[in-house]
Amino acid sequence: MSLGAAGTSACATWRSLSGWLWSREKSSLAGVLILLAAGCSSHRDSGVTVVHEEAPAPKLASVVQVADPAAAIQLLQGFHEVEQGSWRWTQKQFSLLLKTPPGGARGATLELKFALPEPVVARLGAVTLTASVSGSPLGPQTYTRPGDHVYSRTVPPAALAGEAVKVEFHLDKALPPGGADGRELGLVVSSVGLE
Repeated sequence: MSLGAAGTSACATWRSLSGWLWSREKSSLAGVLILLAAGCSSHRDSGVTVVHEEAPAPKLASVVQVADPAAAIQLLQGFHEVEQGSWRWTQKQFSLLLKTPPGGARGATLELKFALPEPVVARLGAVTLTASVSGSPLGPQTYTRPGDHVYSRTVPPAALAGEAVKVEFHLDKALPPGGADGRELGLVVSSVGLE
């Protein structure tokens, strides 16, 4: 028996059972069976009953490890694919959504953990990074040496209204696309968070 025939047969069985129970008023189960039969009738043409389940809403985090697949929904723009299972290159401009941390009404600290690769410094020299949270600008920071860095700024309480905030970063320069790599390359980011 094909899936379509099995689905049609099951729907017919449900319809006859619900009709029998309803006419005799023997059980409160009759209402459930009628609903099942109605569901079957709405898909009679295909012969398959479709059950729709809503996926749980994704949970936002205050601190994002950019390589975490669950965090990808929070990365809005300017992030390249995960590399070596732990980081992503950014473009000159990049942004993400962060959950407002507990106690955000008193303010928070934004931290971006990243590396500035030697080839970037060799070609571009010093690089200046600026950020904003919900449109509220934070102070710039200039980096002159390659290696690991942390951009850390205090975020005022007024910028942390609501359940989540948009955090935007801007570099004054980045490596342009070219050669074997057709991407614009700015920083190598591992995490971003509000604490």
